Amino acid sequence: MSVSQYRDCPSASLFKQLAAMLYDSLLIFAVLFVAAAIALAINQGEAIESSPLFSAYLLFTWFSFYAWFWHKSGQTLGMRAWKIRIVSEFGGNPSWGISYLRLIFALLSLLCFGLGYLWRLFRPYTWHDKLSQTRIIDVSSLRTASQQTDADTV
Repeated sequence: MSVSQYRDCPSASLFKQLAAMLYDSLLIFAVLFVAAAIALAINQGEAIESSPLFSAYLLFTWFSFYAWFWHKSGQTLGMRAWKIRIVSEFGGNPSWGISYLRLIFALLSLLCFGLGYLWRLFRPYTWHDKLSQTRIIDVSSLRTASQQTDADTV
């Protein structure tokens, strides 16, 4: 799909965004479990005490999960299930830097008692959408390439 197709897409509802986050949280827990198991193996099976370094490692793993999916395809598995995607205001999928920046701002939106997310009820964007110059759009109305090919052959 071309970038111009996404310009006319409406912003995704807060419900869809939160539902995709819930779906993705199951994947994140699995990824963090594997990351912790790797750290445990590196630590030769000794218990890992809570440390800023270990916390930073897990946070980096969490952020990298989202950044990789957003940069690669604009969608995580949860976003794909709910037919939403992230697009950069500059066009296309967000860069690695924009993805990490958006995640930092999303964390701040959440730490402000979720007000950054609740802002979506009144505006077509969240705080972190605005600050990172991205937006989450609803692509459920777009036809896929196979649907377009099927329609063209009829």
